[in-house]
Amino acid sequence: MAHISDPRSFLYDPDLLDPERAQALVADALARADDGELYLQYRKTEAFGFDDGRLKTADYATHSGFGLRGISGETTAFAHANEISAAAIARAGETLALLDPTKAARAAPPQKTNARLYTDADPLDLVPFADKVALCQRIDAAARGRDPRVAQVSVTLQGSWSVVEIVRADGTIATDVRPLVRLNVSIVAEQGGRRESGFFGLGGRHLYDRLFDESVWTRAIDEALAQALTNLESVAAPAGEMTVLLGPGWPGILLHEAIGHGLEGDFNRKGTSAFSGRIGERVAAPGVTVVDDGSILDRRGSLTIDDEGTPTRETVLIEDGILKGYMQDRLNARLMGVEPTGNGRRESFEHAPMPRMTNTFMKGGDDDPAELLTRVKKGIFAKSFGGGQVDIVSGKFVFSCTEAYTIENGRLGAPIKGATLIGDGPTVLTKVKGIGNDFALDEGVGICGKAGQSVPAGVGQPTLLVEGLTVGGTAM
Repeated sequence: MAHISDPRSFLYDPDLLDPERAQALVADALARADDGELYLQYRKTEAFGFDDGRLKTADYATHSGFGLRGISGETTAFAHANEISAAAIARAGETLALLDPTKAARAAPPQKTNARLYTDADPLDLVPFADKVALCQRIDAAARGRDPRVAQVSVTLQGSWSVVEIVRADGTIATDVRPLVRLNVSIVAEQGGRRESGFFGLGGRHLYDRLFDESVWTRAIDEALAQALTNLESVAAPAGEMTVLLGPGWPGILLHEAIGHGLEGDFNRKGTSAFSGRIGERVAAPGVTVVDDGSILDRRGSLTIDDEGTPTRETVLIEDGILKGYMQDRLNARLMGVEPTGNGRRESFEHAPMPRMTNTFMKGGDDDPAELLTRVKKGIFAKSFGGGQVDIVSGKFVFSCTEAYTIENGRLGAPIKGATLIGDGPTVLTKVKGIGNDFALDEGVGICGKAGQSVPAGVGQPTLLVEGLTVGGTAM
């Protein structure tokens, strides 16, 4: 195995391709293009699944390849292969020869950065296989010993390590080395013939050592078990339009899906977003500030550079309720006459980049969360969410609550089961009546899907008081 101090050796083989040859091939392939790049990637992944008290799966895989993209005006030509060689890149370049050249000036290269938002060490090789399995066993045994009502425990441990390099026709080269780890604990509790589940996960762009910390995985067990036991006591969810108190952290997934996608540059350039053409307008209640920030240390959604080589940064999308901007990749930024924001992302070398979120969240306010609760005469408190469906264009959403409670006269009541939140993102923003001072990011488990591509992402928010949300349930 190549030494970690030379990650580029995973991309270049002297017998197949060297950096100088790659540069020459890109310059030739993109001679007719306004913009574009060669994206080289090596990635290895592993996943352990511990279920029913034993190791059920242990997967390991490596992938490598390139994607070659050329852009002329609004037209994109893209070719990829899982062979990093001069011959394969030259063949891919034939596809780009079909581009019609424009008279536009060639796009300027991305700015460079010396930032490093995460380690370049490889989490997979630093911990022996047996130790990873042993961790899953310890978590399983500890969870089963917590409470006699624990009927089932599932533990998954995942890690990946990726080396990417972006080579441009203007001679710009950008390299990034990306670790990613994650731990999930799922517990099923049983009482009186009734079974309910609880889940907790955490991770980020760091090494396994944080997950091996006993206080960390113990907390994962505690949180998953508490949710499962709470759900054993749950009653049917009420239905109707009511006030909803959203908890801090992970409930920001609702913001991500219902609002975030509508603030991506491609939808707004094409005029298909509810936020299209509304820069400078009020789109949310006063106090609502939403940002996307891919430059937070070690976070799951962070990137030192995006997949076009642009450094990530904090991008203010909505400030005090006023729409300020969109998330941009290079293509849409150029066509809209603005700067790229470091949001050009792709799932792998097999995909062309597009505007995508990194860590998207609403900033905290000044309200005491306990005081916000007292304002609710009748409603629900949504602490955690599971799956949901969203129409990206309209922002209409349906989200399922995995842990929620009734609120009666400013006090938490019984836990409820089967609650869903129904609404649309742009309208929800205008119904925010209170913003807590307890801002939190999620624990590092988010996955964002768009146009068939999945990428890791982060979310967050403070406690939010929202009036007039539709709650779907089974009780009246």
